[in-house]
This record gives sequence, structure tokens and C-alpha cells, in this order.
Amino acid sequence: MQKVAEFTRKRALSIVFFASLIIFLLILGRWLLAYRNESTGLSTLEGRQMFLSRLGWEIDPGSEEVKNIVIPEELDPVLTEYNTLQLAQGYDLKKHLGKECCQYTYLLTNYENVRDEDVYICIYVRGQKVIAGDIHTNSMNGFMHGIKTVPKV
Repeated sequence: MQKVAEFTRKRALSIVFFASLIIFLLILGRWLLAYRNESTGLSTLEGRQMFLSRLGWEIDPGSEEVKNIVIPEELDPVLTEYNTLQLAQGYDLKKHLGKECCQYTYLLTNYENVRDEDVYICIYVRGQKVIAGDIHTNSMNGFMHGIKTVPKV
């Protein structure tokens, strides 16, 4: 004869307790992760430096320039072309039209094969999220490409 497990009140309370405990631990873990990201996230120079380092870029922290900008309500032809560059790396300015963000610009210290010209990296941050970025020079014959792209020279 087989013994069948009965569904008792005690068993039901145990299931509810363990389910509640798991949900509580998941919420606590998510909160701790958000807290950690906030303290070392994109709102700090150290966080931005870590983000760029993960992409393979090294910056001069002393060169930091910060600007608060508002993305226009509509993309003009120049911004449409810039957004094409962003779309290729997984960003989309169209999601942020009319919104304010922070532009951080740094001198790159590990860009290869460029002489007599400074190379800059620029990221646009809204909240704790990068919404766009580029690497460029300021000369008339310069270049621009995405932050996730390492050019083949």
C-alpha cells in the first residue's frame, strides 16, 4: 500500500513561508544591487571610468568636461546621422527626444595610431544609463565612431 502525502494546514503554511522568504530575498538582492550600482555607477567619475574601461578605453580623469544638455524634440539631419552611429552600437536617441542628459567628455589615453592630435571619448548619460557615445577628434580631417567600436588600422 502506498502512502499518500496529505496536504495539511501545516504543509500549506510551510509552502507560503518559503515562497515569501524567496520573494523577500529576491527583493533584498535587487535592492542591494541597485544600491551598489548607485554608489559606483555612472553618477561618479570612478563609475564612468569603470564603464569605459570595460569597453577597453582608458581616459585622463583630469580632462573631464561635463555639460547638461537637452536632446531636441526632433532629430535634424546631422542628429539623424549621429543616431545611425548610435543605433549600430545599441543606443537610440529617439527614445530620449526632449529629455535632459549629461554629456561627459574625456581625453582618451590609449587610442592607437593617431599622431599630433587628441582623441576624445564622449558619453551621454541619463539617470544611470548610457544613451549614446562616440570617439572623435576635433580637427577638420578628423573622425568619429562609436564607443563600442575599435577601428581596424
